Amino acid sequence: MSVVPADVVPGGALAVEAAAPGAAELAPRARLWPSLTAVYRAQLSRARVARIPLLFVATFQSVGIMIMMRGVVDTRGEAQSVVAGSSVVVVAYVALNLLAQYFGQLRASGGLDHYATLPVPPAAVVLGAAGAYASFTVPGTLVTAVFGCVLFGLPLTNLWILVAVIPLAGAALAGLGAAFGLLAPRPELATLLGQLGMSAALLLGVLPPDRMPEIVRLARDLLPSTYGVEAYARTFGGHPDWAFVAADLGVCAGVGVVSLAVAAWAYRRAAVR
Repeated sequence: MSVVPADVVPGGALAVEAAAPGAAELAPRARLWPSLTAVYRAQLSRARVARIPLLFVATFQSVGIMIMMRGVVDTRGEAQSVVAGSSVVVVAYVALNLLAQYFGQLRASGGLDHYATLPVPPAAVVLGAAGAYASFTVPGTLVTAVFGCVLFGLPLTNLWILVAVIPLAGAALAGLGAAFGLLAPRPELATLLGQLGMSAALLLGVLPPDRMPEIVRLARDLLPSTYGVEAYARTFGGHPDWAFVAADLGVCAGVGVVSLAVAAWAYRRAAVR
């Protein structure tokens, strides 16, 4: 029986050196937009099962708040705040609360390992999941806004502003929700943070600011969803100041960029552990 030197075996050193120059390279990392679209579709299909209960709970909650506030508000300005705040609460319930729970459970169950093996940018995972969850807020937000306008006798003329309010306020809140879920050490804490954030959006966004103490108003100014509420509430007047509306939406957009960037960083941090 003859002995074959190791360096001439197909897997030996010479074979490796010879094959190295012509070895096939790994596939390049997927680009952001195709990856984002793929993750968005996958998350949309996954969450579709819970769509009806989710829409019912979020919408019923906001409609119930407006009905209770109907006998409390005294002025047209207060009614505008209640309707605008209740509409944005639908976004907060899904984008902040449910997304925090989702990423918290995903991290605890090891589901991030699945995404870590895929050649997709971290931003695509965060944005895809956030976009899918935020998409379910559109019908509930529209129903809440129309019901509130009819209930309080407000005009429906500028209802189109929700086309900008929903994605911008949703991006700001979704980034916070994803960051809560990815940074929380336990899923229970992620759920708690999501609930607290949604409660803050509810109380500080729905209640008329004129009735709040000064320190509470300062806290209200720190909440990104407040600017979505203000942008929508300003459009109920006969001659809205569109410069202020654009400024409020710009704040939402800026906070959305920062919060989603933080969420993408938190995803990379959680995925490597």
